[in-house]
Amino acid sequence: MAEWNAYYQNEEEEEEQEEGEESAGDSRSRGRDSLVFLVDAAAEMFIKGEDGELSNFDMTMQCVRSVYTSKIISSDQDLIALVFYGTEKSKNPRDSFKNVYIYHDLDSPGARRVHDLDGLRGEEGARLAAETMGSGSTSLGDALWCCSNLYSDIKLRLSHKRLMIFTCRDSPHDGDGVRDRAARTKAADLRETGVVIDLMHLKKPGGFDVGLFFCDIVTPPDDESELGLHLEPCGKLDDLQKRVRAKEMKKRTLSRLTLSLGDGMKMAVGVYMLAKTATRPSAVRLYRETNEPIRTKSHMYHTETGSLLLPSDTKRAQVYGRKQIVMEKDEVDEIKKFDDPGLVLIGFKPMSRLKLHHHIRPAVFIYPEEEQVSGSSCVFVALLRRCTERKVFAVCRYIARRNTPPRFLALVPQIEELDPSRAQVTPPGFHGIFLPYADDIRVLDVPECPTASGEQVDKMKQIVQKLRFQYRSDSFENPVLQQHFRNLEALALDLLQPEAIEDFTQPKVEMIDRRLGPLVQEFKDLVYPADYNPEAKAAVKRKPAESGGGADKKPRVEVSEDELRAHVEKGTLGKLTVPVLKDACKQFGVRTTGTRKQELIDAVVAHLSR
Repeated sequence: MAEWNAYYQNEEEEEEQEEGEESAGDSRSRGRDSLVFLVDAAAEMFIKGEDGELSNFDMTMQCVRSVYTSKIISSDQDLIALVFYGTEKSKNPRDSFKNVYIYHDLDSPGARRVHDLDGLRGEEGARLAAETMGSGSTSLGDALWCCSNLYSDIKLRLSHKRLMIFTCRDSPHDGDGVRDRAARTKAADLRETGVVIDLMHLKKPGGFDVGLFFCDIVTPPDDESELGLHLEPCGKLDDLQKRVRAKEMKKRTLSRLTLSLGDGMKMAVGVYMLAKTATRPSAVRLYRETNEPIRTKSHMYHTETGSLLLPSDTKRAQVYGRKQIVMEKDEVDEIKKFDDPGLVLIGFKPMSRLKLHHHIRPAVFIYPEEEQVSGSSCVFVALLRRCTERKVFAVCRYIARRNTPPRFLALVPQIEELDPSRAQVTPPGFHGIFLPYADDIRVLDVPECPTASGEQVDKMKQIVQKLRFQYRSDSFENPVLQQHFRNLEALALDLLQPEAIEDFTQPKVEMIDRRLGPLVQEFKDLVYPADYNPEAKAAVKRKPAESGGGADKKPRVEVSEDELRAHVEKGTLGKLTVPVLKDACKQFGVRTTGTRKQELIDAVVAHLSR
């Protein structure tokens, strides 16, 4: 009989599961993401910029390589393809399309593909591209048709299909109306099949006019949260990588729920995770002979007969009032169910009531889902505007999934912010702050410390004022994680040594000394005595033990049979520690099938009940 705690999932595990749901979803159930890079191979792409700037082709290859490497680490099950159009030579199934060169088929990224992309970078890469593909006439319609065949040849389930066009020519067909119409028709066919077409237009002399041709090719944005079509072309590698990074990943919801406002008023919202803790990926156990991942299966066996137990043969129990309450699985599920998943509005509080220490875990982001319930966006915007004007936050009860305990969220409003180029910086919506329960807040006994004088406080204020700077969380990468990924990259690509990283968390001592000047020494003179030497460490003497100078050992606890029977009658046998239970089993010759606490308790109870 399994213990209640062995079946009831811990709340911390629920939080970890919810936090990692967005990126660690099973690709077999939700499908795989697919991304096709369609790159222009015209001669204009290989022209270098002024002052030795990178060519558009070189920028594109570096950007594509960064996507390949990030996919290998974050989601190696996704599919990526690289196709060139406007080439002299052709390489596609049965050479059906002229001037289209499929460099990589739609498949999972790997080390060999990254090596191939490294060969296309720099001046050597430009020469290799000229020898391998060359530059010829352009038919974007044939290129889109070829990409459509790549999608149709895949037998796997695809959850998200995206195609990115990299070019510096705003009129690829030089005004040829027949080819323009063919490209528009094929682009419309791709959009009907669910393929999202994005334009990553690059800088060219005279400017890039998107409205000349490509405005009819790309997919229009679904809603205001999408970055949409950038009118300004990319002239730098960082800008191109940011734009690709914003488009390559599908924004998935953790869950789609209903937000109940009361009196039958409900609207549909999506729950998103904007930020989560970055951790090392978990290790995968491989079979040493075939190098394939190992799948583990757990079975339950009867302790006495050794027969296999089915799920219907097991029951759950909870000791309450010195009695063992036995429950079926359906009864346990009914007890755990508090209510249906969703958000229920409880009331409003002023923003001043929300404190910094209430933030106990990463927040979620709430955004309306117009497709689920019509009119949700209108009601959501009205609620958001009203909360912003009155400077209040909404308090809601939040149940993420079935059989999960409820939490209370503080919905903090956030208005939309745009940069000078009209690109969205922060989306409109509510940040869901998880409010703590009373048990989550600890009362600490603060030790009494010497109080600083007013002169010391003023001197430290001067030091802090000198060291202030504009903090941005994305400016400081975790050096341990970065080194870990660099090592994996070097191992996968057969590099001699991993790429060096720069640890931005280390203090810049020279700059700090230059800013502070004599303030540090003045503060030391105010705080420390004249003869204080921080370099000298006082020797710590170890207290000898009373018996022979050895370390004290905890006395061994022995439990008599009468005491064990008393524990069984009171139902307090679980209060004994595992070592005490093991010693009791050895003392009375009780045979056990394992070393877990519940197995030891079952063995002792079975022995005393004879």
